[in-house]
Amino acid sequence: MHVYNRRQFGLTAAAASVAAVLPANSALAADPPPETKTIRLKKSFAICFAPYYVVEDFLHAEGFEDVQRVNAKHSAKAMRMLDDGELDFDLDFAGKLVHDLDAGRKITAVGGLHVGCYELFAGEPIHTIGDLKGKRVGINGFHGGEHLYLSIMFAYVGLDPKRDIEWVTEDSGSPLELFAAGETDAFLGFPPEPQMLRSRGHNRVILNTVLDHPWSQFFCCVMFGNRAWIRDHPVATKRFLRAMYKAADFCTANPAQAAQQLVDGGYVERYDYALEAIRMIPYDLWHEYDAEDTMRFYALRLHDAGMLKTPPNALLAEGTDWRSLNELKREMKG
Repeated sequence: MHVYNRRQFGLTAAAASVAAVLPANSALAADPPPETKTIRLKKSFAICFAPYYVVEDFLHAEGFEDVQRVNAKHSAKAMRMLDDGELDFDLDFAGKLVHDLDAGRKITAVGGLHVGCYELFAGEPIHTIGDLKGKRVGINGFHGGEHLYLSIMFAYVGLDPKRDIEWVTEDSGSPLELFAAGETDAFLGFPPEPQMLRSRGHNRVILNTVLDHPWSQFFCCVMFGNRAWIRDHPVATKRFLRAMYKAADFCTANPAQAAQQLVDGGYVERYDYALEAIRMIPYDLWHEYDAEDTMRFYALRLHDAGMLKTPPNALLAEGTDWRSLNELKREMKG
């Protein structure tokens, strides 16, 4: 395996690679400089967030001189930091973002990143989501991304996620390890967890959100930030989004180089896991998919499951801003 040196693979190579998949335009030069040259992003380790890890060169090209990675291991801590203005942007499952908006978090969704990444593993004799009625399902905790996603899936097929499922939280052990040991009946994971399970001989996937409807028709993860920061920095917000979408197109065009950058940056340990995940996830669908449709879909599903207090339309009106995204879609059309 050829190993790329991160210092050698810098802005020039990345920009040249992306130039092959993006049309030339003068929008970058036409925009005024960002209102701030500093941007703070959460340091995360999910492979599916690959564009988030390779974005730094593109952010520098957008005028951000100081790109800070803030340690916030758990999404709950990151959300508190966003609320307190200690973090500018983050990524998460769209349904989790809807739930956080319902809880009164001071955040704003600005764009979808990628479609799919979650895979639902199950043991015999389970073949469908409906077969999980009365079964044990492992999660890290209630109201986390996997719990909310599974609850939406269960409600979608007519199950009551509060009554029909025996939830097993991480207090009983790692959800992945509990499933691998046969102590739970299903496990919903995102990269590198599916790769880890397959390496141990667990290959029964009953749902893949990259491939299966309706989940494959909507974004999985959405970009969002501190509401006041986005309000006060409209140019910087647009430039952040443009950098992220260039990074997403780079991952589509150069999965091997993107995977190596994840390894070189210390975000993942195994190159093969990173490469498999980046090749699987259709990062380029941001050009076609509608982030607003995604947020509405998950808001309605959570509302139907009785997991929201606020009407979906009110949540979306308060917690989303698609202006920069819509401008970029016109400018980066291709």
